[in-house]
Amino acid sequence: MSRCAGIKRDGGRCTVIVPPPQTRCYQHDPQRAEERKRNASRGGRSKGRRGIGEIPDLKSQLEDLAADVLDGKVATGVGAVVNQIINTRLRAIEQERKIKETEELEERISDLEALNGEQRWGA
Repeated sequence: MSRCAGIKRDGGRCTVIVPPPQTRCYQHDPQRAEERKRNASRGGRSKGRRGIGEIPDLKSQLEDLAADVLDGKVATGVGAVVNQIINTRLRAIEQERKIKETEELEERISDLEALNGEQRWGA
């Protein structure tokens, strides 16, 4: 076992213990730079609430559509089709949310497994 050869932001040497034949931990391994970049990008997106802002708009559209159908401004058939489209958009937003949640959980599990492996080798 050896200590990571990487240098931290503060200029000090990294203290993570790595198993042979590795010489650097996940954070300092240049071969994993692209993976770290992808994970950071994914993490940044996950904090966004894209889709959530669309829901009030869709609810408003549904209210307006219902009022227009009841007032006779929009034919019932047209109203039904528009309603189906809005519901499809809602399902797509929900599916996006589930996918993002799954990706975040997979990333967290991967990070925990990597940390657990480092701790096991360091013990």
